[in-house]
Amino acid sequence: MTEHALSVSFIAFLLLQRGGELLLARRNTRRLLARGAVEHGAGHYPLIVTMHAAWLLAICVWGWSNPVSPGWLALFVVLQILRIWVLASLGSRWTTRIIVLNEPLVVRGPYRFLTHPNYAVVIAEIIVAPMVLGLWPVAIVFTLLNAVLLTIRIRSETGALLTLR
Repeated sequence: MTEHALSVSFIAFLLLQRGGELLLARRNTRRLLARGAVEHGAGHYPLIVTMHAAWLLAICVWGWSNPVSPGWLALFVVLQILRIWVLASLGSRWTTRIIVLNEPLVVRGPYRFLTHPNYAVVIAEIIVAPMVLGLWPVAIVFTLLNAVLLTIRIRSETGALLTLR
């Protein structure tokens, strides 16, 4: 496989993965709301979607012809294993929105060790995915933007979870 084809394949994987996750999240959100769950923090959700879409666009625009770094790609693969662990642990409760169901919180899988393992994976991916293609400016800019948005989101999620008590 040529370097160009490897870069394009990596980008295609990112796009397909994120698209699939949005479909899964939409399905899980509908099901959770049907079970009586309540959405919180919906006001900042469009900002998160916009930031992630811009991140993907930046990787597409500037990364499609760059060589793939094997070391960063290996780290990205490890992050995908962790991502699958998070999704499997949350099961039908995983979504991209803050949806609170009046049931005990998930405490299996990585949730035994971290309060927000999904966010930890996303933080790492925002850095690592662009670095696979040598896009350090993309990694820096979107890490800073993500930090601002996650501050808002985690504050909102923490407040929402307090409604369970």
